Amino acid sequence: MKELLESSSNIAEFRRANETPRFFIAELRRNEQAEWIEELLNRLEISKDDTVAVTILDTGVNNGHPLLSPILDDQDCHTCDPSWGKHDHLGHGTLTCGIAAFGDLQKVLESRLPVKIHHRLESVKILPPKGRNNPELYGAITIQAVLRAEIRAPHRKRIICMPITSDGKHIGEPSSWSGAIDQIASGYIIQDTPNPEQDEARLFIVSAGNVREKYWKDYPEGNKLYSVEDPGQAWNAVTVGAFTEKYLITEDNLNSFNPVAPRGGLSPFSSTSFLWDRNRWPIKPEIVLEGGNLAKEESSNFLTVCDDLSLLSTNHDFQKNYFCPHNGTSAAAALAAWMAAQIQATYPEIWPETARALLIHSAEWTEKMKEHFLQGKNKRNYADLLRICGYGVPNLEKALYSFGNALTLIIQNEIQPFERKESGECKIKEMHIYELPWPKEVLESLGETPVTLRVTLSYFIEPSPGQKGWRYRYRYASHGLRFDINTPYEDRKTFIKRLNAAAREKEDKNFDGGSDRWLIGKKNRNLGSIHSDIWEGIAAELATCNLIGVFPVSGWWKERPWLNRCNRKTRYALIVSLYTPREEVDLYTSVLNKVKVSQKIEVKV
Repeated sequence: MKELLESSSNIAEFRRANETPRFFIAELRRNEQAEWIEELLNRLEISKDDTVAVTILDTGVNNGHPLLSPILDDQDCHTCDPSWGKHDHLGHGTLTCGIAAFGDLQKVLESRLPVKIHHRLESVKILPPKGRNNPELYGAITIQAVLRAEIRAPHRKRIICMPITSDGKHIGEPSSWSGAIDQIASGYIIQDTPNPEQDEARLFIVSAGNVREKYWKDYPEGNKLYSVEDPGQAWNAVTVGAFTEKYLITEDNLNSFNPVAPRGGLSPFSSTSFLWDRNRWPIKPEIVLEGGNLAKEESSNFLTVCDDLSLLSTNHDFQKNYFCPHNGTSAAAALAAWMAAQIQATYPEIWPETARALLIHSAEWTEKMKEHFLQGKNKRNYADLLRICGYGVPNLEKALYSFGNALTLIIQNEIQPFERKESGECKIKEMHIYELPWPKEVLESLGETPVTLRVTLSYFIEPSPGQKGWRYRYRYASHGLRFDINTPYEDRKTFIKRLNAAAREKEDKNFDGGSDRWLIGKKNRNLGSIHSDIWEGIAAELATCNLIGVFPVSGWWKERPWLNRCNRKTRYALIVSLYTPREEVDLYTSVLNKVKVSQKIEVKV
């Protein structure tokens, strides 16, 4: 083969033939599946450190599966009701666990490299084997489930993954369920001191919910019409939709079928926030990951789910078959949880706010997404794309590399947004200003060279107590934070003056901040509790934009001072990355020792 490659100019490379999950599910006998599993088990390198865990809130788990038992102990299997049992009565929880443990299980099986596992699994059964829970108790059950896992192992840093949704018609409006998730993610549910440290903040990953069958035939327009399901509207959660790279169909009885979604396109299963009020509710989903595809017979328009176009995972009934197909936003959420676990295990000191920021900061839209949903280049067009595909597909390598790249500035800090005066009135208290360590002389020398700056700001809000005022954005969120960068030739004093004015505004309507420079724009990005945007321009212009500010805007902490939250502090993670296509330019060395400490500046009122 080497000689053939060297002697023929028509051959560029040899690649392994593409397999699909069907090979493992349908073509292998159970004893052959066992051999593949045994080979993988021999390559597992499981860390003895159990401080990072993915906690699955689902239908339970059958942890006797040979691929799950090494990383899921019996004592880490819980249930919200002892009468339900801890076993997986439906199969969904075991499927989720398989992907949360290994990520792309098919890829892991096909590899011959060592597989390092740095996290544990936990399972909490939140659904009864018969009947259903009272919808009014969904939030309370979710909180109880998280606390059960934490009581068992309080030392662990958890990524909580809940691939369970309800088809409630909330259209972005908070519910008691999404409010409970916002509360427990923020950390304020346990602490009730005037200035909590928020050590109990949690990273919550939820699925967006799957588009119902009646919408499949209208792909991709049907995805726009089916809204993200409850509790996917939770502000503090990472809501995960689905895209797909599955396109190969090998099943003999599907010879006349073709994949519905193109490779790299939005999955037919992925719900969206396209119909939500864009002036109030968060961008959902924030990210999309592999969720499988559908097969369509062109002559009849018949649509079906098939093994070829699904993901591979662990079967709850492993006495019959070790493997089982999985798809939809549940599978995508499990992948996101696995990815977040890799980030948390690699950087154990980061906060949940930071792990969340890294997922979004590393995400990019595929060309197919832009081809389908980006009909122009104005802010409205990008708002459409965001409401359908979120910020795109996160890249784990990029997320992990950010911490070792001197051209990415990652800040974890605490800010006190408001202060209660002697009169009893709450006022805006402080903002943070950072000097960006970009090498001005190097950027100026690049002149017209295009550069890209990406900024992501992540924090958790405390939801308003009770449902009063949930129809209004500022009455639901305890506070908001915003970021901005000084415009070219805007000096420090003028920049601070502009941010002071923006912080005092109850709404964002008078805050521009050079919005034309940003790809997404402040109106689209300033929703929810994570904000990300991209600045594209020339190097010489960016050389003069060396200040970034983080400042508060109003919320119920400020507007309802009698609730005694006004003096609380909040944490945030800020990530700023600089990219240039000129690889020969050594920005790394110029940046290394230039990072300066933030300055806390009180807002003048």
